Amino acid sequence: MNSHEIDYKIYGDDMQFVEIELDPQETVVAESGAMMMMDEAIEMETIFGDGSEKNNSIMGKLFSAGKRVLTGESLFMTAFTNTKEGKKHVSFASPFPGSIIPVDLSEYNGKVVCQKDSFVCAAKGVEIGIEFTKKLGAAFFGGEGFVLQKLEGDGLAFIHAGGTLYKKDLQPGEVLKVDTGSLVAFTNSVDYDIERVGGIKNSLFGGEGFFFVRLEGPGTIWVQSLPISRMAGRLFSLVPGNGGKRRGEGGILGGLGDLIDGDND
Repeated sequence: MNSHEIDYKIYGDDMQFVEIELDPQETVVAESGAMMMMDEAIEMETIFGDGSEKNNSIMGKLFSAGKRVLTGESLFMTAFTNTKEGKKHVSFASPFPGSIIPVDLSEYNGKVVCQKDSFVCAAKGVEIGIEFTKKLGAAFFGGEGFVLQKLEGDGLAFIHAGGTLYKKDLQPGEVLKVDTGSLVAFTNSVDYDIERVGGIKNSLFGGEGFFFVRLEGPGTIWVQSLPISRMAGRLFSLVPGNGGKRRGEGGILGGLGDLIDGDND
């Protein structure tokens, strides 16, 4: 294996965290700020790029960091290494209520594509890059579908899903249409594209947004019931000064409704 072989245990139900067990000199890489607690023997180091062998050269690190800028992430990641004898532990917490999903990339032909905000941590050696959709114009207006993250390698990676997680194995030719924010991840064998919601009434008054993701099997997909964008919208509507009103999730009726109600100050 090119990636470090790490062990893990997931704790909790609604607000989960994952505890990574590291043998001497084993390393796990995570987004900055994801760490919850760690043993004293764990050494924390900020790295440029993802620390994978493929991106270990100067140009590889620069290219990897550039890709992270496009996804809106920090230029740097954090590596946690067991520098002492014996097994040591470091834990990473989920950013909001939901489930942490362990993904063994060796079981999925070495590649899984996920939402850019869902990645939690991975064994050192896993390459963390970007995956552009096929229709950049539609993807740009589709919000979350514009840039997806790809995890490549043969090690363990951990991603987070909001709310309830639904995992489905698509059969060859089977098609499922998913809200762009609700899609968490899918395997490399799944054919995907972003499509426009049909009908002007559906787009303007349906409240579901203008685009969805079309997924065609074979392959595995992971879907979440509580996208972070939806939860943030609900919380924002409760902030004093916003009138406590429900805002439109995806269509343009939210602002239009405020004008009709007289809330145009």
